[in-house]
Amino acid sequence: MMRLTGTHATFTEDQIREWLAGLAALDGRADWAILRTADGVHLGEAVLNDLDADNRSVGFRIMLGSPQWFGSGYGTEATRAVLEHAFGTAGLHRVELEVFAFNPRAQRAYEKAGFVVEGRRREALHWDGEWVDAIVMGCLSHVEA
Repeated sequence: MMRLTGTHATFTEDQIREWLAGLAALDGRADWAILRTADGVHLGEAVLNDLDADNRSVGFRIMLGSPQWFGSGYGTEATRAVLEHAFGTAGLHRVELEVFAFNPRAQRAYEKAGFVVEGRRREALHWDGEWVDAIVMGCLSHVEA
């Protein structure tokens, strides 16, 4: 999971609990748990963050907690639900994200949900002794998936 998020940091359980406790006080973001409908199992999280209210734009990230859930459609379904909220309820115009080039499965899921590749930040991440590009993707409120 650390590789997919691009962080080299490790966190204690107490640090994670402290961070989670402070989320509600943060402006410009919304966090959701991704739960499997059939049994309520927690699969991961989806986040809208870095709100630019003037331009009705926001960042997006999603994380499924186990490789066993990859390729199952959960990520695409959650992404579509978040986009529905962003463009409908929140009235936003643009949702954007970055995905690392070593994660083509995620890029395909984002494309299925309506994101398009807008650019590339070359050698944006140094991981395991190698430089990796970040692919910039965006989705607009008036463009259907």
